[in-house]
Amino acid sequence: MNLPATPTVSAEERAALAVARGICRLFARNDIWCLPEMPLRSNRRADLMGIDAKGRVVIVEIKVSKADLMGDGKWTDYLDHCDRFYWGLAHHLDRACMETPAFLPERCGLIVADGYDAEIVRQAPDLGLNAARRKAEIERLARTSLRRQVVGSDPQWSGWG
Repeated sequence: MNLPATPTVSAEERAALAVARGICRLFARNDIWCLPEMPLRSNRRADLMGIDAKGRVVIVEIKVSKADLMGDGKWTDYLDHCDRFYWGLAHHLDRACMETPAFLPERCGLIVADGYDAEIVRQAPDLGLNAARRKAEIERLARTSLRRQVVGSDPQWSGWG
């Protein structure tokens, strides 16, 4: 009998999943519901994307290593897709760089997390996404969520034509 191969998950991927779990718990307590790995129209992928109780779109970019944090040159692309943007950092990372102009502290919130919980260290300001863009992003988020639910609940999913 051939069993399907178990995907190998690196230590960094496990750490990122733990940070995402902690942030999702924090968000759930604050009536913010999100999806992981949300593809954006800009061909980027948000680590977490969700909607708060006021209908604002929230994106979180998760970092668990200094090299990944310092080497990320694409993160500003996310600002065009959300009302609020947060950095989600593993609790062990040095946060000093988050206060430098390169990380736009006036536009970006900061969350520190582990696998059990998270804390908002700096609240993200409302960037005021254009209403038409917000509507489009919320509709994409809803359709992605519904598609994942349907596909996940049907192990014999074939696309139904």
